Amino acid sequence: MISRHSLVLAAAFVFGLFHLAAVSGVIAISTMPMRLVHVAFAFSLLFAMKPLTPGLKGTKRDLAATLILIAAIVGASVWLITRWKAIAFSGGLTTDGDFYAGAIILLVVFEAARRGVGLILALITLVFFCYPFFSPYLPGILNGRGYSLERMVLFLTTDTQGVYGIPIGVAATYIIVFTIFGAMLSRFGAGDFFFEISTRLTRGLRAASAKSAVLFSTLIGMVSGSAAGNVAVTGTVTIPVMKREGYKAHQAGAIEAVASTGGQLMPPVMGAAAFIMAEIVGVPYTTVMSVAILPALLFFGSAFVVVHLQAVKSGIEPVQDAQHDGRPLGAVLIQGAPFIGAFGSLLALMLAGFSPFKASLWAMGVLIGLDVVSRRRADLALLKRIAGGIAEGSRNVVTISAACAAAGVISGTLGITGLGSKIALLIDVASNGHLFLALLFTMIASIILGMGLPTTAAYLILATVVAPALVKFGVPMLTAHFFVFYYGCISTITPPVALASYVAAGIAGADVNKVGWTAAAYAATSFVLPFAFVFGPGLLLQADSVANLMAVVTGVAGIGAVAAGVVGCLFSPLTPVNRLIVLAAGLCLLVQSWPTAAIGGLLLAWQVLQHAPRRPFSLKH
Repeated sequence: MISRHSLVLAAAFVFGLFHLAAVSGVIAISTMPMRLVHVAFAFSLLFAMKPLTPGLKGTKRDLAATLILIAAIVGASVWLITRWKAIAFSGGLTTDGDFYAGAIILLVVFEAARRGVGLILALITLVFFCYPFFSPYLPGILNGRGYSLERMVLFLTTDTQGVYGIPIGVAATYIIVFTIFGAMLSRFGAGDFFFEISTRLTRGLRAASAKSAVLFSTLIGMVSGSAAGNVAVTGTVTIPVMKREGYKAHQAGAIEAVASTGGQLMPPVMGAAAFIMAEIVGVPYTTVMSVAILPALLFFGSAFVVVHLQAVKSGIEPVQDAQHDGRPLGAVLIQGAPFIGAFGSLLALMLAGFSPFKASLWAMGVLIGLDVVSRRRADLALLKRIAGGIAEGSRNVVTISAACAAAGVISGTLGITGLGSKIALLIDVASNGHLFLALLFTMIASIILGMGLPTTAAYLILATVVAPALVKFGVPMLTAHFFVFYYGCISTITPPVALASYVAAGIAGADVNKVGWTAAAYAATSFVLPFAFVFGPGLLLQADSVANLMAVVTGVAGIGAVAAGVVGCLFSPLTPVNRLIVLAAGLCLLVQSWPTAAIGGLLLAWQVLQHAPRRPFSLKH
């Protein structure tokens, strides 16, 4: 008898193969049917993979509920696939059958959001969906004319402005191809190669294990695009090594949580949310990459400085007898040629104007081709790795699809009711027209809304709810979306609900809250950077060459100073007063104006001269 696991793997493989064929042009399919098929397939896989509740896993009740939900979403999707042309060509004329199919789809979306992402997202989605029914009875700015249940259901399910809107469209094209690409890299051994490169680059340095963890998480994060998933993959290797090197358990967990979170910010593959941002804002993904590169480098530069200074403060000395397999670096790079070639071709093709999903398809071809050349064989094992990568990547996209469908309900409700503009007006009124206060309120809202949610789900909510408020203040749309995207990312390490910190704490065997607060402190620069790039577009490389150069110089100096102030160590431990001075210097440098940069530079130079060691400074010491 075929097991449930085998059926899921087979279905996931077919799901992935269908999408690869569709985005490559082998299969010609219209937008609405493509999204309907995607949702039906993704939700069916999700219900087969995740139980109704953990306590019912493997029971007949769970199996019955799963089969009912799969039949419901498949049946309703098939109905709308047969009806979408008639609805579109008639200008939106619908039947009772369309309403019943739409109602079933919405109910399934709520359950998929609950199972796939969590109860928080399901409840948030339900609150927004119910708003039109209660808006006539609400006071003040929240008052609205209201809509009937039938109008809402049909609007959200028979049009491309609700469940089947932009988020699901991106999931069905960009995201699934990149999750398959990431899974393929993993199956072919990219993780081992990245870890080997990271350890070689940091061997012999003080805090080598922590620095290799930062580099390793950067490389893996570009593939996984999930903070908690990145911690689960890399933390099991890096956290125990950091603890053996001398870091306390909560420090090792915090370092891994911070580094893993930043992986979503690092081009060329920044995670699902970045592709959605490009589609919503209406810019090429390469533009998003160019905007993200300097903040990402500053994020990881800050993490690198933090782990070094923490090692200096804790008296952790360089480890000279680090493991070495004896191979020259050239041999390691030759073995990793398939991964270098895949990433190189991906970046080159996107810069050449190829769409991200077409570039990733070619990159997968390069990966497979170079693997065959390097191994000098194409056998059954190769086919298994390819099939396994397609199935794993397809499974990885189902929770993202659940979040995208839920976000479609939220954005559709905001659009039809005008609630989005009301929230923007609310922020405008609360800030009294001051941009800094608007940014502060947006930051708070972004972190709170992002708590307990994966980055993709967090960004989707923030992009529809709060980003438009910043646009009304004159902030460029891409900058506004990048602002909330940044806080959506770091909400995964912000207490009291910090998913990445939770996973890291479990691996480190440390107190969850201690890991969370330590991670938030280590990532202090990240809470400042979004304000800095709103007021100083040079940090996003969106200004003239002089401002861009200034942003690079002051940014590097600023994140170093902030890191020193957070850790409380420069070349040696700092007194509380000196710590505040160094922290103030860092903030002045990050503000992105000539007067504050001069003040920050002078303060930092004063502290450096005061605490500079008599011997030359080195990363090894």
